Amino acid sequence: MDGTALVLCEGYFDTPSGKTAHGLVRGTDRYEVLGVLDGKFAGRDAGEVLNGTPCGIPMFRDLDDAVRQLGRAPDFLVIGIAPDGGMVPPALLPVIESALKRGMSVDSGLHDYLCDYPELVAAAAAGGARIRDIRLAKKPRDLHFYQGRIDEVRALRVAVLGTDAAVGKRTLARILMKELNAQGVKSEMIGTGQTAWLQGARFGFVLDATINDFVAGELEHAIIEAWEQERPRVIFIEGQGCLTSPGFPGGFEILGAARPHAVILVHPPKRTEYEGFPGSPLKGIETERRIIDLSCGVPVVAIGVNHEGMSPQETDQAARDLEREHGLPAADPLLHGPDKFIAALRQKFPEAFA
Repeated sequence: MDGTALVLCEGYFDTPSGKTAHGLVRGTDRYEVLGVLDGKFAGRDAGEVLNGTPCGIPMFRDLDDAVRQLGRAPDFLVIGIAPDGGMVPPALLPVIESALKRGMSVDSGLHDYLCDYPELVAAAAAGGARIRDIRLAKKPRDLHFYQGRIDEVRALRVAVLGTDAAVGKRTLARILMKELNAQGVKSEMIGTGQTAWLQGARFGFVLDATINDFVAGELEHAIIEAWEQERPRVIFIEGQGCLTSPGFPGGFEILGAARPHAVILVHPPKRTEYEGFPGSPLKGIETERRIIDLSCGVPVVAIGVNHEGMSPQETDQAARDLEREHGLPAADPLLHGPDKFIAALRQKFPEAFA
């Protein structure tokens, strides 16, 4: 664990762009999260705001409020937002500068590198702090090209894809990995985004910060690295965007380079348009399934339900409706748990669990 942290999510915690903060509130092996900064919810529990279940992480009005109540400045300020385009909102720059001057190191997964801001670099030097830009692109010489060695990995490979961006692909992959490990079935997760790194994923890379020629190779390398170091029986691969999104068309590299044996598809039933693109109707489960089948012939074995905009009762009904419509087990992993997904994998691939 790197140290204690506050998560900066001012103005975003109740939006899809707060997904990095949401992931850190749900769990991280990299930090001890002491609080979240979003003045709208000051005084409340972050877990209660997020999903109705308190988690012991308080929400503060601002950085001064947090330091005063905690009695000290934590080790890190983590940027907990993922806005479209990945730029730093100007209103957050003074908060980041203040944290650095206090000696708090700052971790950011935005495309807009903090190390490019002279005032932030100066503040870090003055406070003896560090800036870590997680999405800072690697040089080509430090990247891996695809070698065609993926079939050397004898673990069951499961891609967790979605029908849109920001639907809970990483969350479901992480839940399944942890549950199988708790059951004694050694599993690993390949992170493909900045939040997975911030949550402490051991294996992976940041797909959208990687030169396109090397995406397949970096993914193959991460999977092989996990296999050679840990010999897991199951490897979950975090999806990015979705196959049909007009702005975040991720997933094809994962299907091609990872050569998964199965796909779990995450879907938000109440969402009718692609995230960030009003007027672009969401194509949905059947279209994604057809594309997956045509591109690689891999079966979709279960549907993850995202309860966005639904009550628990509505989520229960949505899961039943999806099961009836698509003939696949469906569940919200946060409300219903991981059992249906694991049962589907055990039934389809018994040899991986023998």
